[in-house]
Amino acid sequence: MEVILLTDVEKIGLRGDVVNVARGYARNFLLPRRLAEEATPPKVNELRKREGQRARHEAQSVEQAREIAERIGQAELRFDMKAGPTGALFGSVTATDIVDELWKQQKVRVDRRKIAMDNIKRIGRHTIPIELFTDVQVEVRAVVVPEGGELPPEEELEAMEAAARAEEEAAAAAAAAQQAEVQEFLAEDEPEAEPTEPDAPKAAAKRDAEPVSADTESNQ
Repeated sequence: MEVILLTDVEKIGLRGDVVNVARGYARNFLLPRRLAEEATPPKVNELRKREGQRARHEAQSVEQAREIAERIGQAELRFDMKAGPTGALFGSVTATDIVDELWKQQKVRVDRRKIAMDNIKRIGRHTIPIELFTDVQVEVRAVVVPEGGELPPEEELEAMEAAARAEEEAAAAAAAAQQAEVQEFLAEDEPEAEPTEPDAPKAAAKRDAEPVSADTESNQ
């Protein structure tokens, strides 16, 4: 089933993408949560029209790309996000978020697929590489701060990141230990194979084939 994504969906696509997904996944997850809408011909045509309008604001030549690079290379994009005590975000900052903020601040459009980044999932300062045109790249600074607050000092950020890594490692070790216990229990619970009796006809044939001793013959 083809749908138009209304927001970035990890491992599926970016906002505005027309993607083909399983009908059940669309009906039971994407559509009820307003993450996507059905890709009907009128909606796809409207999407293509909007994309064409946005494309006019993108760099059309090397010279334009260099001018844009100079402008946005001096900018700093700020994102206020809900975050936990170790700095992990409830959600993430995506390539689409970068595109939207660049338009909001600089009135510049860039192709989301030319932004070389993974989703940002922690507060802190980040550098976002963007390809504006052939042989024209720029790095844009982004700062992700906890909602309602400011970015902690660098030393505190490093300590928070170390604490988050320790939590992840402890969780992974606990999961591995639990899995090992399950495997050990299953191995102990497995019944031992009982020895099988030799096949009667084969056993008889083996006895008949054995040589008869002299004592046995004399007794006969």
